[in-house]
Amino acid sequence: MHDLETRELRYFVAVAEELHFGRAADRLGIAQPPLSRAIRRLEQRLGVQLLDRDRRGAALTDAGRVMLREARTALAAVEAVARRTRRAGDPQRPLVLATKAGASHDLLRRLLDACAGDADAAPVDVLLCEVGEQAGLLRDGHADVALMHRPFDDLAGFDTEDLHVEGQVAILPAAHPLASRDQLTMADVSDVPGLPIARWPRLDGSYPDGPGPEVRTQSQLAQLVALGKTLLVIPSSSRAWQWPEHVAVPVVDAPDVTTVIAWPPNSHSPAIASLIHSATALRGNALPAAAARLQRGRHAP
Repeated sequence: MHDLETRELRYFVAVAEELHFGRAADRLGIAQPPLSRAIRRLEQRLGVQLLDRDRRGAALTDAGRVMLREARTALAAVEAVARRTRRAGDPQRPLVLATKAGASHDLLRRLLDACAGDADAAPVDVLLCEVGEQAGLLRDGHADVALMHRPFDDLAGFDTEDLHVEGQVAILPAAHPLASRDQLTMADVSDVPGLPIARWPRLDGSYPDGPGPEVRTQSQLAQLVALGKTLLVIPSSSRAWQWPEHVAVPVVDAPDVTTVIAWPPNSHSPAIASLIHSATALRGNALPAAAARLQRGRHAP
């Protein structure tokens, strides 16, 4: 069994990202010779070569690329352990709820009002993020819960409760002829001359093929739509951020989108249990099984 130390992982990540031992040593605040020896020892223990070295620097081998990906994940997990532990040790801290800026605005407002009206509920801080960032914020411990959207967001490994199902709308430049329609179909918006659908990054960071502009932020998207450079199809509630230069038109055959509240599995936090209870109560249902499990966590060690 090869026990790896977080120090070794940090050393390797620095070298793998800099591809130069001198720059990596400067970044780490250590001398270059002990860094080189540490990487050599790591390679010897693993029995693989992680880096090809020459006078100009270094390059990752296939094994090194795997090591870099896994080391980043492992270091992020260690940091999340420390972050969640510190947060759990402060019973007065607010809960942090992550949500995509502009999404599920009415649901979020009602949830915050419900929490504010409950004297026993923990205060809630809202962490606004861009598309697809909620999962990372939950995994690294920067957020306690998140509002996310199926089928678009990465829900793998989280406990979830469905809160709201809705259709989608096309956000169009107000001056475009399609903006005057009462409703549209996916065929109507999929091949509009001069107005391609914007492309969001996939979960792995890559972009789907297509003529539309690559976007990462709501502000980029809003301006491109206002300039007549793109359109998009989004959940109906997300149009809260639309500009006066935009028009939202229902897309009748677009897949439904489900807003969910998500949190790390096996949580025993009474504060999170209370928040989940408040969220599910907004849909008019009794306390669901997953929230009940969290409620039982009040008595967990």
